[in-house]
Amino acid sequence: MAAVLALLAVGGYFAWNWLGSSSLPAGIAKGNGRIEAVEIDVATKIPGRIKEILVDEGDFVEAGQVLARMDTEQLEAQRRQGEAQLQRATISVDTAKSLVKQRQAERTAAVAVVAQREAELDAAQRKLVRSEELIKTNATSQQILDDNRAATEGAKAAVGAAQAQLAAAEASISAAEAQVVDSRAAVDAARAAIDSITADINDGELKSPRDGRVQYRVAQPGEVLSAGGRVLNLVDLGDVYMTFFLPTAQAGQVALGADVRLVLDAAPQYIIPAKATFVSDVAQFTPKTVETEEERQKLMFRIKARIPPELLRKYIRHVKTGLPGMAYIRLDPAAEWPKNLKGTLVQ
Repeated sequence: MAAVLALLAVGGYFAWNWLGSSSLPAGIAKGNGRIEAVEIDVATKIPGRIKEILVDEGDFVEAGQVLARMDTEQLEAQRRQGEAQLQRATISVDTAKSLVKQRQAERTAAVAVVAQREAELDAAQRKLVRSEELIKTNATSQQILDDNRAATEGAKAAVGAAQAQLAAAEASISAAEAQVVDSRAAVDAARAAIDSITADINDGELKSPRDGRVQYRVAQPGEVLSAGGRVLNLVDLGDVYMTFFLPTAQAGQVALGADVRLVLDAAPQYIIPAKATFVSDVAQFTPKTVETEEERQKLMFRIKARIPPELLRKYIRHVKTGLPGMAYIRLDPAAEWPKNLKGTLVQ
């Protein structure tokens, strides 16, 4: 008896579908379709081993939810190494600054020595001039004159040495300042390396880019994946649509935004509202030769009818992709929906 009732129910549905669709009024078209949704692959950014997967197939997930974690032990070790290098570079900056101060002090001392040697040279030159005047009247000895000349030359040499030492001190200051710049650059490089490693560690947590449902696992914990290796596949339940096909004459009348009503085989008692959001500009089914008008009418164009996002959010746990059904589209905005499409409208 149960089998007979099941057959009657199935037969009743197909009779309803055939009678309703065969008597469509002008301005209404229909096509077979299937519920589809945008699929998203959750993949690794860097190569590594999967540590754990926190969701199972069929689970509903929210945007930002952690879905899986990669093993980041090696990256964390690299970050500790980078932090040590940063500390060393920071100390190098302080050391280089101290060296600059030391070189500046040496320059100050060198300037003082130059001044002292120049004063000694000036005194020696004055003494030499007096000795040269006194030797003319035999008021001094030739020995004293010679000694004063030697002292003057020695003072000149001392001035030259002091000036050379001053130049060396100034050069050492420039070298020390360059070392400060180099040390600061090392600090910046170490910080950048730490930031890069930290970003990789953060990317080790694979998060859901949007609300949806886990369709299937591509990999399992313990597997080693290359960069871009897929871990999970999600279905975006906020972007669900039905794709169906219409012949040339009808497809040419479809306007974007046209009203569509969907009837699923699994729940024929419900009518789902939708909007036409896409009409293909290329035929999907093309005969081998298209020479006559009759053959051209056989060309089929793909139409996409999108279900409103607010409706999907309301019934998100009831949304299932892959379900077949019929799509009815209003080609003429003034056309009236047939009686069988004025039933229970999902709202």
